[in-house]
Amino acid sequence: MTETTPPRIKVNAPVSAPAAPSSAPPAEKPLIETEKLSLSYGSARALKDIAIQISEKLVTAFIGPSGCGKSTLLRCFNRMNDLIDNVHIEGLIRIAGHDINSREVDVIELRKRVGMVFQRSNPFPKSIFENIAYALRLQGIKRRHELEAIVESSLRSAALWDEVKDRLHTSALGLSGGQQQRLCIARAIAIKPEIILMDEPASALDPIATAKIEELILELKQEFTIVIVTHNMQQAARISDYTAFFYLGELIEYDRTARIFTSPAKKQTEDYVTGRFG
Repeated sequence: MTETTPPRIKVNAPVSAPAAPSSAPPAEKPLIETEKLSLSYGSARALKDIAIQISEKLVTAFIGPSGCGKSTLLRCFNRMNDLIDNVHIEGLIRIAGHDINSREVDVIELRKRVGMVFQRSNPFPKSIFENIAYALRLQGIKRRHELEAIVESSLRSAALWDEVKDRLHTSALGLSGGQQQRLCIARAIAIKPEIILMDEPASALDPIATAKIEELILELKQEFTIVIVTHNMQQAARISDYTAFFYLGELIEYDRTARIFTSPAKKQTEDYVTGRFG
């Protein structure tokens, strides 16, 4: 029986030029872009005229103080903010040149293509195997051998296979916190998204588990575009290719990570990364 796979977002679609110097795209090919993006929760404005271009198959870090709009912007990329009442969005968000807020966009399909890993691991109260196989079955994959192959491949990609291969049918809730987070990453990549959004994926983990997540992110960027929100300056410096600094809902500076941390163009950025405020 032949399975039907939803069409993938075409990553070679044309994109427009950046809207402002702070959004200057990396030299690599951009995949995500925003223009004059603003978002309000009721009367409270969370994002103000954000213009940014993000390249494919790189790690881009969003940094800034709490409440500066990092996670809000991240959730814009797979329209998770649609689930919040009284949200108003202005401006454009394009992925591979396609306006993701267009009425023609299938939000379910978008979220298959733009996966998300949350701050706290959220495994299903099912077995390790079923945590990954469940979403695959929803996509119409039913054959046992095919499910087993994808589950193993996903767990290997998440550097978890060797630790759980002999307990696949035990509860995922019995895993450690770091293992649960890697299981959630395996679950996200099983359906082969183009983009993975990570909202402080290691903030609740110990240093050893955090190191494993960081190593995993560096491996995954060979296949996926990764955007990560982090409060950890050292983590952003270690794993990201580009860094965007936000403050009070505005994009202050966006550049290669090495430049952001060694010779930022804006004093606000320098003050933040050196610990003078935030």
